Amino acid sequence: MQSADLTLRLPPSMQLPAPEDPLESFQREEVLSWEVDPDAETVRFLSLIVGDPGALGNLAEDLESVHRYDVTPVDEDTFYGYVEMDLRAADATLLGTFDVPGLVVVPPMVYTGRENVHVTVLGEPEAMAGLLEEAPEDVEIDVQRVSEHQRRSETLAGRLTARQFEALEVAREVGYYEVPRSGELATVAGKLECSESAASTLLRSAEKKLVDAALRR
Repeated sequence: MQSADLTLRLPPSMQLPAPEDPLESFQREEVLSWEVDPDAETVRFLSLIVGDPGALGNLAEDLESVHRYDVTPVDEDTFYGYVEMDLRAADATLLGTFDVPGLVVVPPMVYTGRENVHVTVLGEPEAMAGLLEEAPEDVEIDVQRVSEHQRRSETLAGRLTARQFEALEVAREVGYYEVPRSGELATVAGKLECSESAASTLLRSAEKKLVDAALRR
């Protein structure tokens, strides 16, 4: 069983037909779940979005295709967004790209801009090849990784080793990440029972993985 990280670059016909201003308010959208209702010709999405919660309402008002939306804030910059809208032919084509026997999409599907979609898929090599064969010609697919599926969770914390996670927890507890900082690296090192150099390496390695994950690298 293999998995692959893909970046899809969508042509204008498959991009959301919306004014640029509301979309610029969204830095990142993680589509956690989706459901296509072919009989009603609608599609429903649940997403975790980094950006301005008010922009989703503005976007929904600008698009006649949106039937319903709901916003649940997480904090001032992050929210869950539920949207029910018309199933466009372009949307059906894009989602149908992954309708390959033996292929599973590993949520979330991550949008970082109007045209870039980052997807992890899981399946046998034949299913992977089928995906590339079924993809529309005008969708550019960049295969960033193909390997045996040994990855842990795609959540940010799931990328860390146990020791890195412990280091972040300790650093947070002692105030190392407070603004302004109220905890010292020496305190972190003492609680981890290691040198300051080792503590710094643990934190910087963990921080790099989190930054890469946030920026989908």
